Amino acid sequence: MHQLHVLKKQFDNPPTEFSPLPFWFWNDELSAEGIIGQIHDFHAKEVDGFVIHPRMGLPRSMPYLSEPYMELVELAVTEADKLGMKVILYDEGMYPSGSACGMVVKENSDYASRGLQVTECACKGSGEPVVIPIELLPEQNLVSALAVRKLSGAEIDASSTIVLHAEQDNIRFTPPAAGNWSVLLFIETPSKGTIRGVHPGKDDGESDAPLAADLLNPDAVQTFIRLTHEAYYKRLSRYFGNTVMAMFTDEPNLLGRCHAKGLKPWTRGFLYEYLESGSREQDLAVLWFDAGETTTEIREAYETVIRNRLARTYYKALADWCEAHGIGLTGHPAASNDIGLLEHFHIPGQDVVWRYIAPEAGKAVTGTHSTMGKCSSDSARHRGKRRNLNETFGVCGIEGGWSLSADNMKWYLDWLFVRGVNLIVPHAFYYSIRGERRDERPPDVGPNNIWWQDYAQFARYIKRMSWLMTDGRNGAETAVIAGSAELPWRIVKPLFEEQVEFNYLEESLLGSAIECKDGVLSIAGYRYKAVLVEDGKRLTPDSWRILQTFAEQGGLVIELADDVQTTKGIGQVRVKHEDEIPALLIRTLGQDTRLEPASASIRISRITKDGILFYVIVNEGEAGYEGTLEISHSGYTECWLPWTGAVQQTKVEQAAEGQKLHVSLERRECLIIAVDPNMEQGEMKDEPGEVEVNELSADWRVVEGPVSGEIPALSSWTEWDGLKHYSGTVTYERSFELDDPCAWSGAKLDLGEAHELARLWVNGREAGVRMWNPYVFDIGAYLKPGTNVLKVAVTNSLANLYDGKSYTSGLIGPVRLNGERRNDI
Repeated sequence: MHQLHVLKKQFDNPPTEFSPLPFWFWNDELSAEGIIGQIHDFHAKEVDGFVIHPRMGLPRSMPYLSEPYMELVELAVTEADKLGMKVILYDEGMYPSGSACGMVVKENSDYASRGLQVTECACKGSGEPVVIPIELLPEQNLVSALAVRKLSGAEIDASSTIVLHAEQDNIRFTPPAAGNWSVLLFIETPSKGTIRGVHPGKDDGESDAPLAADLLNPDAVQTFIRLTHEAYYKRLSRYFGNTVMAMFTDEPNLLGRCHAKGLKPWTRGFLYEYLESGSREQDLAVLWFDAGETTTEIREAYETVIRNRLARTYYKALADWCEAHGIGLTGHPAASNDIGLLEHFHIPGQDVVWRYIAPEAGKAVTGTHSTMGKCSSDSARHRGKRRNLNETFGVCGIEGGWSLSADNMKWYLDWLFVRGVNLIVPHAFYYSIRGERRDERPPDVGPNNIWWQDYAQFARYIKRMSWLMTDGRNGAETAVIAGSAELPWRIVKPLFEEQVEFNYLEESLLGSAIECKDGVLSIAGYRYKAVLVEDGKRLTPDSWRILQTFAEQGGLVIELADDVQTTKGIGQVRVKHEDEIPALLIRTLGQDTRLEPASASIRISRITKDGILFYVIVNEGEAGYEGTLEISHSGYTECWLPWTGAVQQTKVEQAAEGQKLHVSLERRECLIIAVDPNMEQGEMKDEPGEVEVNELSADWRVVEGPVSGEIPALSSWTEWDGLKHYSGTVTYERSFELDDPCAWSGAKLDLGEAHELARLWVNGREAGVRMWNPYVFDIGAYLKPGTNVLKVAVTNSLANLYDGKSYTSGLIGPVRLNGERRNDI
C-alpha cells in the first residue's frame, strides 16, 4: 500500500491517542453514577481522555486526597481503562501547584513560601553614627544590610553602596556628610502567599485559603511529591504508564497568590547561591532601586539564578519522579514565554487564557502572549519531545463569562495547530454548573454548552490535526534566538505575515546541543541556514562567537538593531526595521511558499511526515481568501479538509521551481495540501457552468421556540418582544420550488448571518450543522423536483441567559441557494 494512502486512512480516523484531553472540573458533590455517566458521555462524543481537575466547589465533607476522594479517582481511572481512554492526573487541589492544597505547610510551617523584603531607614549626612535596630519576627531572618546614596526616591548611586554588618540587634552606620543616605535591611520572611483551594471559603482573599509552599526548598518539594504523587501511585500504580499517561503541574508560583507586597522570591540560605552565581551582595539594592545602565543586567542575573533554582528543586524533581514511575511530566509554567522552564517537561505545555491572544486587535502576532504556541512546540522540537500541549479556551470569551463562541474555539485551535501544538487540553468540562460554579472561570466548553450535541466534530478535528502535527518536522530553515524567558515577537511578526517559517531556538542550546558545520546549525534533525537576533545585547559573548563561526561558514545572521551603520562580520547583517527581514531571507534561502495575492492573515507551516509533505494553511483573518499558492516541491497533490476528513485531488500547474495551485480558504478554515514527491499528478478536467443564485430570504416562519408563526423579515430575536435575554433554540422553516435539481452542480445553501449554531434539514433530512460564518451547506444530494422544504434550527449564546447579555441571535440572512447550471443535462 502506498504511503500516502496509509497516511490518508490515519488522517480520516486518527488513533485515540490524539484525542482532546479536557480539564474535567470535579467541582460539586461527586457520585459514582455521575462520574461514570459523564465519562461515557465524553467517550460517545469521541473525547477519549481527560484531566481530573479537583476544583472549587468540592464539598468540605470530601477533603482533597481523602479516602472517599481517592476512591472516586480510582473509579474514574478504572472506567477510562475499560473504554481505552487516557487520563492525566492533576497534581494540586485547585492551583497554582506545589502545596497539596496547603497540606505541605500544615505538615511543616517552615515549608511556607518565602520572600525577600526591604525596609529603608533614611539617614541625614551629619557625620554622626546612626544606630538602626534590627526588629525581626520569629520566622524572619536578616539577609543583608546595605547603605546606599539616594539620587532620588527610586534611584541610587550603586558605586557608593556599602555592605554593613550587624552588631547583636542593631546596625551602626556613619553617613558621609555629602548626599542623602539610607540604610536598607533585607529580610527573608514568609510571603503569606496562598493558592486557590477546592472547598468553599478557600478562594483568593478568603480566610481559609491554603498557604503556598516554598518551591525553592527541596525538602518542601519532596513533601509535596510524597503527599500527592505517591498517594496517587499507591492507589493507581497498575494504571501508570498505560491509562495514566502523565501528571499535570500548573503555574507554580514562588510567592503564592495574594502575597505580601514588595517581595522578591527567596528561600533560606539562598544568599550563598546568589553570590556563587556571580552577583554581589551590593546588587540586592538594585532589585528595588534604579541604578542606571546596570539595572537590567543585575535584575536579569537575579531572575536567572532564581529560575535555575526553581528548575532544579521543583521541575526536575517532579520530572524525575514521573520518569521513575512510568509517566510523563506535563503542564506549564506561569509565563507565556517561559521556554527555559520547559526543559524538564516530557510534554511541554502552555495555556491560552483570558483572551490574551484573540482574533481581534492584532493579538495573534503581537505581544508576549503571541509567542506561547511556539514556546511549547519549539521547546519540544529541539529537545526531542514528541508531544506538546496547550490548555486552551480558559476565560476566552470576548466579554468574559459565557460569551466564548464555537467560532472563536475554532480560531484558537487553528492558531495553535499551525504553530505546532499537538495535544489540546480544553479548559474545561464542568462536572456541575450548579449555583456559583457556573461562573467560576467560565465557560464550560463541553457538556454544558450549546455545541455538545455536535462535539464529536471538534474531537475529530482535534485528533486529525494533532495526528498531523506529531511525528513530523516543519520546514523552518530560520532560527530566532530566544532567551530562557524571552521569546521575541516583534522580529517574527512579518515572518508570520509573509509565510516565512521559523523556529525559536533557545540561546542555551547554542553551546550545548548545536552542531555548526558548513554554514548550517543542526539540532534534533533541524538544519538552520539563517539566524535572527532581536536584541544582540542580550546574547553572551560565547553565543556571538558561535554565530560568528556560523556566518564565516556561509550562514546568515540578521540582527534587529537601532544602529545599522556597521556589521559584525561576514554574513552578519543589521537591519533597523523588522519588515526588511523576510525579503533578506527569501533572497538568501529562497521561498518555499508564495501567495498571490499576498495576505498577512494566512499562516503556513510545511510538515514532512513519513516522506510526505503537508502544507498546513490557516486563515486567521475575518474574510475569505482566494488566490494562487506556489510551492517549491512537486509531486502528486491533494487537498485534505481536516474539519470533514474529505480529500480532493487538486489541479496543479508547473512553476519555475515546484508547482502552483489555486487555494480558497473561507473564514475560520484550515486546509492541508498533501504532496507526495514520489508520485506524478494525474490530469483533471474542468466542468465550468453558469452560476445561478436563488434568493430565499423572505417567507420564513418560526415553527419551534418561545414564539411561532410568520415573521415579516429575518432579524435578531433579541428585538422580538420578551426575548431580549433569551438563550435557546428557534427553528425556522420555508419552502421553495425547483424545476430540475439534477441540472445543478454543487448546490450550496448560504444562510448568510446566523448566531450562532445552525442545524439544517432539507426535505426532512439533516444536512449538517455549522457553528461559525460562513454558514454554507452542500445540499445538492437533498434536493428534489418541485417543492423543497428548508428547516433551520438556530441556537444562540448562553451569555444572554447566564451573563445578562443581549447578543444578536437567530437567523439574520440573507439566505441564498447557489449552484452551477450544468449545460450537459
